[in-house]
Amino acid sequence: MEYVRLNASSIQINQQAQANPSAKKKGPVMKSSQPLGNSVFTWVVKIALPAFVLILLASFTPLRAEPGNDNRVPAAPPAIDVPNGNKVHFHTYAVGVQIYVWNGTIWVFKAPEAVLLANANGQGEVGIHYAGPTWESESGSKVVGARVAGITVDPTAIPWLLLRAVSAEGPGIFSLTTYIQRVNTAGGLAPASPGTLAGQEVRVPYTAEYYFYRKQD
Repeated sequence: MEYVRLNASSIQINQQAQANPSAKKKGPVMKSSQPLGNSVFTWVVKIALPAFVLILLASFTPLRAEPGNDNRVPAAPPAIDVPNGNKVHFHTYAVGVQIYVWNGTIWVFKAPEAVLLANANGQGEVGIHYAGPTWESESGSKVVGARVAGITVDPTAIPWLLLRAVSAEGPGIFSLTTYIQRVNTAGGLAPASPGTLAGQEVRVPYTAEYYFYRKQD
């Protein structure tokens, strides 16, 4: 079992699993963890996919703009276009897991757990992402979203989404947010194979980019 530490300075992978191939056969099943809170900036996520998070980080396309401050609208399908009258005010990269629970019949999505980063190189922690879905900045601003639309762009990855903000509080980068787009996703899909026991939980590594919008001035 590998341990991926998600924090502001690094993403460190314990290489013990690579030295013991038999450990990889256990799969990504894990015990349930406590919900994320303010201490999440030093939380440790356990996964069983060797070096997968680093591979996903490598899939990000570097941007020409300053990290975390790219005000361009992302190239996305019309199905998840943000309504007119809103503009991008913040852009971040997420690295974490999508959590699923086996209910005896299907895998049910539970919550995301991710660190929000300023650039595609895994540097500059700016916040966290957790159940709600909620995005919280290091300064304490929060936005909670509700899904409006989604579209599968890559069948091997979770969908791209448009969400509207149902609440936003500050001060901070997420105050006054009106819409969120999740784009450029990699990984994060529920397991294809069934679970073995009701209540079984898995954490599937994923990466994505999030764009946050506010009303135009």
